[in-house]
Amino acid sequence: MNIKITDVRALKGDSAFLIDDGKTSILYDTGFGFTGFQIAENIKAHLKGRSLDYIFLTHSHYDHALGSAYILKVFPNAKVVAGEYAKKIFSKPSARSIMMDLDRKFALKNGVEDYEDLSENLKVHIPVSDGDKIAAGDMIFTALNLTGHTKCSVGYYLESEKLLLSTESLGVYVGDGVVVPSYLVGYEMVLDSINRVKALEAEKILIPHFGVIEKEQVKLYLKNAYESAVSTYEEIREILKTGTREEAVNHFVNKFYTEKVKEIYPYDAMILNTSITVALIEKDI
Repeated sequence: MNIKITDVRALKGDSAFLIDDGKTSILYDTGFGFTGFQIAENIKAHLKGRSLDYIFLTHSHYDHALGSAYILKVFPNAKVVAGEYAKKIFSKPSARSIMMDLDRKFALKNGVEDYEDLSENLKVHIPVSDGDKIAAGDMIFTALNLTGHTKCSVGYYLESEKLLLSTESLGVYVGDGVVVPSYLVGYEMVLDSINRVKALEAEKILIPHFGVIEKEQVKLYLKNAYESAVSTYEEIREILKTGTREEAVNHFVNKFYTEKVKEIYPYDAMILNTSITVALIEKDI
């Protein structure tokens, strides 16, 4: 099977990659809302008159999913695949409002002051549970619950190609072996998700915000992801035993918020997610 994976992001902070076997096309994550239309134009340029067939969402966060509301305006026949829990989140006005608020803040930092709120267009046509098969033309994916980053985090495994479309539960990879751990709902869930992916023996992993890694890179990434998750958890746990949440958050940010991370991780989202992570670890003490 000749599968081409193309980076169709408008910004590095987007997560949006096109998977195409020449007959069926899949958009893996959809980036921000304010970049959605540009991503749609990037997709058009690659498909050359063909339509987008599917959108696979890894989870419900705005930098991965909100763009789908805009891309569906351009490709209305595309079917959105996501976890059942993501579908519930999209149905909540309060959740959509938070997504738009975060999106607008980052849009302003990128010089975009005004754009339409299409968050009500967020939808899931094909909700999936762990183990479900998704037939996208000749490509048959298995949905994998890879929770820990969120409850709705889902990966998609194409066994015939040993290709995993991954999730941020494994950690945010920024290159040079650096993996930023991202446990927002469960530390042990993250470790379980990493171990589950190790057991797949995937030869290729498509990583959100980054792209494809292969073979030996896969083994090294999973090793670094596990070690980063464990060491960071222990460091924050030690700080919280005698220090404050603020000190713990500052430690995480100082450790990971490098120039490379700033390119893909809005500061507001970094602080919000780190605060949630610290609160999660504090409960374990």
